[in-house]
Amino acid sequence: MSLFDTAPLQEDKKRPLAERMRPERLEDFIGQEHILGPGKPLRRQIERDELTSIILWGPPGVGKTTLARLIARVTSCEFIPFSAVLSGIKEIKAVMADAERLRRMGRRTILFIDEIHRFNKAQQDAFLPYVERGDIILIGATTENPSFEVIAALLSRSRVYALRGLTVPEIVGLLERALPVIGMEAPEELLEQIAIYSNGDGRQAYNTVEAAAAASPGGILLAQAVQDAMQRKVLLYDKSGEEHYNLISALHKSVRSSDADAALYWLTRMLEAGEDRLYIARRLIRMSIEDIGLADPRALEQAIAGMQAVHFLGIPEGDLALAQTAIYLCAAPKSDAAYRAICAAAQDVEHTTAEPVPMNLRNAVTGNMKAWGYGQGYQHAHNFEDAVVDMDCLPPSLAGRRYYYPTARGMEQRIAERLDEIRKLRSQGSQK
Repeated sequence: MSLFDTAPLQEDKKRPLAERMRPERLEDFIGQEHILGPGKPLRRQIERDELTSIILWGPPGVGKTTLARLIARVTSCEFIPFSAVLSGIKEIKAVMADAERLRRMGRRTILFIDEIHRFNKAQQDAFLPYVERGDIILIGATTENPSFEVIAALLSRSRVYALRGLTVPEIVGLLERALPVIGMEAPEELLEQIAIYSNGDGRQAYNTVEAAAAASPGGILLAQAVQDAMQRKVLLYDKSGEEHYNLISALHKSVRSSDADAALYWLTRMLEAGEDRLYIARRLIRMSIEDIGLADPRALEQAIAGMQAVHFLGIPEGDLALAQTAIYLCAAPKSDAAYRAICAAAQDVEHTTAEPVPMNLRNAVTGNMKAWGYGQGYQHAHNFEDAVVDMDCLPPSLAGRRYYYPTARGMEQRIAERLDEIRKLRSQGSQK
């Protein structure tokens, strides 16, 4: 069916409000001014009718499908929606045959693929020849980073436009348009609360208003009905997608920056979104090692204890252990000296010859091995004063190399003093 059939559509009040509120003119589209404002790149492409295949990347409910439909309408193209969830190679070939037939009749086709990231590589490859020949203009929509989810060949033939979550004023504007459609009125403060709750998702806002309207007799949207419809804030979070990594990155960097309040905020975002508690505990353990290390050795103990508490208590009691651990890590002195030390050692391992273990460090477990020189020159530390020896333990080519440079923060300052003392004792031993 063409998008441009002239027969008037009978208004179906049973359709979801979000569907009924799709704009029919580009001028009525709310949001995404960074790509659709006057003179912006996508707006110019549409107005000049110079559209190429594009990928619309953004969170749910920001207008990806609506925008694709509007582009088809404005450019007078046939619009074929295609779901990556319900379709396979067989369906792709059937749709492509229709598109090729339309092209021969002088009619252009926009193929809109919702959730294009759900197609595997072979399925995405199937589109390439039709995109290259110009049989279709491909518009893909995805909530996932296309750099990771869309094949390179398809990306190179498309322009990627990143869509942003809708702002509170933009969602309020959408709702103000929707209220007359459902015969309701509402104070602006209540609409703002819905907009905040929706977290940039216009569809979520429409669904909330629609549910609340059903429980608000008299044509006035009731605050209690809105509260019942919202239940609680639904957060944008895909535990297998980019937002998962964005949030844990925010938590990690807040801890590293000793910002306890920010760490608690990002931690709570993850908890409220249903993140695996043991995953968070593992990451806190990593932070205690990577960013605190020996400046406060108890940080690792606290992180391990937090993990054990989460495993033992479960939800919600274990969440407090995670919060307590995050606060402790924020307050602890910071050092990445141990992390940098092992990275430096890894560089030498990678870029130098893998020399054999020095003979003095080998165990002579047989008579022959002892005769061959295994263990020769080994100095047993406990037989020496202060248990310090001047024996070299690195391969000859790396003798004297230092990897670990402790900071002057926290416990690491005392470690630095002890290492300096050991070096002096070794130096004195070598001079005897």
